[in-house]
Amino acid sequence: MNDIVFYALLATLGTWLVTALGAATVVLFKSPNPKILNLMLGFAAGVMVAASFWSLLQPAIERAEAAGSMPAFLVATLGFLCGALFMWGSDKCVTYAQRRSALAQGEKNARLNRIILLVLSITLHNIPEGLAVGVAFGALKNGGYTPEALMGAVTVAVGIGLQNFPEGAAVSLPLRREGCSRRKSFFIGQASGFVEPIAGVLGALLAVYIEAVLPFALSFAAGAMILVAVHELIPECQRNQEAQPYAATMGIVTGFALMMLLDVMLG
Repeated sequence: MNDIVFYALLATLGTWLVTALGAATVVLFKSPNPKILNLMLGFAAGVMVAASFWSLLQPAIERAEAAGSMPAFLVATLGFLCGALFMWGSDKCVTYAQRRSALAQGEKNARLNRIILLVLSITLHNIPEGLAVGVAFGALKNGGYTPEALMGAVTVAVGIGLQNFPEGAAVSLPLRREGCSRRKSFFIGQASGFVEPIAGVLGALLAVYIEAVLPFALSFAAGAMILVAVHELIPECQRNQEAQPYAATMGIVTGFALMMLLDVMLG
């Protein structure tokens, strides 16, 4: 059990490190290459959509069927919807705070307020992402420690880590444009992802020590990941579609195909 929690901690430290690498673009570049960012966002979206089913929803349904306390379809559906609603509620809270701040401060500081709230928004939605990684590793408990299950947990971490890179850049670069030093912009950018290791450990502990909630927790993580991929990553990577009509789309297809290949091959 301790090993599983430790692996979850290592995985989420890895996702935080990718956030820090994204934030470090403020030191190396004035702005990252948009084509590379679009490819990375698309690839991460494809991985996350595929991982939501094969690494989270499918194991959740199997475990719920084995437990037999509630219908598997009900557990999976409720967990999935709760995960998506949690992310939606988080986004609504940030949007509400943004509007109140703009009304109170006026237009002069509106842009800086948007950047501050962007930091809070990314930090907030990093919590269920960390939980998703932690729960995926927590599912390895009690006979689930198989190569395919381990690969599934790793690919969840990889998918979340990949989409953390542009998130780190999305925080640090606007701060730099507002006059913050490169060091301060980097520090705040990487700090936005530090909640993931904390949430990852909590998710792993939840899955390890409260096994009855594991199917629900896996479905919850899947719902959160799908909402992030569909609402944030896919629209963002398609913004420059005229200049690069298929770059992001091929990233999505490649990410999904790779994740599917790994799961089917190892399963």
